[in-house]
Amino acid sequence: MQHRSFADARCPIARSLDVVGEWWSILILRDAFRGVRRFDDFQESLGIARNMLSRRLKRLVDAGLLETRPYSARPPRHEYRLTDKGRDFYPVLMTLMDWGNRWARRRHSAVPLSRLTREPLDPVLIDRATGQPITPATVVMRYPGSGAAS
Repeated sequence: MQHRSFADARCPIARSLDVVGEWWSILILRDAFRGVRRFDDFQESLGIARNMLSRRLKRLVDAGLLETRPYSARPPRHEYRLTDKGRDFYPVLMTLMDWGNRWARRRHSAVPLSRLTREPLDPVLIDRATGQPITPATVVMRYPGSGAAS
């Protein structure tokens, strides 16, 4: 089934979903942050069909979130590493994990801990300029060219 592309959408959320909106892509990125780098290790971790994994990895490489590096000449093999663009996705994963722990929690859910305190993290999205939490009440949207904010 071919999905509609949002690559040219005005909405940055839609454009982002065009890159990482398929669940395998987000799980591949999750595993990359855990240190998984090789095709077979992704396949084993995720239980994903090899052809599907190959397509998803290619898409993440083409989108600039992962890059390939050779690790074997015979047979030719490469590993996948996060790029700066890919590493910038980490707060999205942590926010998604926090939401999942609040609203889709299971008995044995993973809980992120602070490396400093070893206490559970409570991610909060804040505005860098003001330090204030970002909520629907603190945000207005401006659409360039329209002169209007909503």
